Amino acid sequence: MASNPVIPITQYRNEGEPRAEVLLQPLAAPSILGLYGFAASTFMVAANMAHWYGNDRTSLYLAPFCAMFGGLAQFLAGMWAYRVRDGVATAMHGMWGAFWIAYGILNLGFATHTLTPPTGAFEALGFWFLGLAAITWAGFAGAFAANKALVAVLGFLAAGSTCAAIGNIGGSDPLNVAAGWLFIISAICAWYTATALMLESSFGRPILPVGKFARARAATPFNPGIGEPGVMHGQ
Repeated sequence: MASNPVIPITQYRNEGEPRAEVLLQPLAAPSILGLYGFAASTFMVAANMAHWYGNDRTSLYLAPFCAMFGGLAQFLAGMWAYRVRDGVATAMHGMWGAFWIAYGILNLGFATHTLTPPTGAFEALGFWFLGLAAITWAGFAGAFAANKALVAVLGFLAAGSTCAAIGNIGGSDPLNVAAGWLFIISAICAWYTATALMLESSFGRPILPVGKFARARAATPFNPGIGEPGVMHGQ
């Protein structure tokens, strides 16, 4: 596939007198990659938390998938979101991508018996989720400037992180199971949102509704291309 062209635009104060030159390099919406990576890794881990599957070797299978698919892919999406000036996507993909890399390393330690998983309360992991919950609730508030689909993704994710924090700190398996179910719902919402963004990028028009808020539509009266730095914000 051809690479994205760099488009020079020159503005003039007077004819023949250059004023400024802006280089535009169109980018695909980074959240397509970020949300797909998040959806797959979160669903896999959440299904284990909800006791859909799992045994004493599950950590070995979770570690590489979480670290690469949910971690590296999503972290890169966060860095590209920074380029397209999407603050919410930068924070959420960057933070959760880093978390999944760390979670993969943690599970690799369990699988290789370098670390011993605690029985009952897992306070350290609980405090991981406590920090994640606080930041994700902030992202949830920021999502109201975007669309309802993203609000759903981050709302269920923040609620699941809160349950996981309390459940791990207090050693409550029912709360951890509830967190797993909330994460599963968030993963499904993320898959839907990523698919909507991908189809809109492919067809050049919305195919699946994401429930854009009226104030978000008013803020972007023109659509020169998803994610062009310096032109518009893009997920």
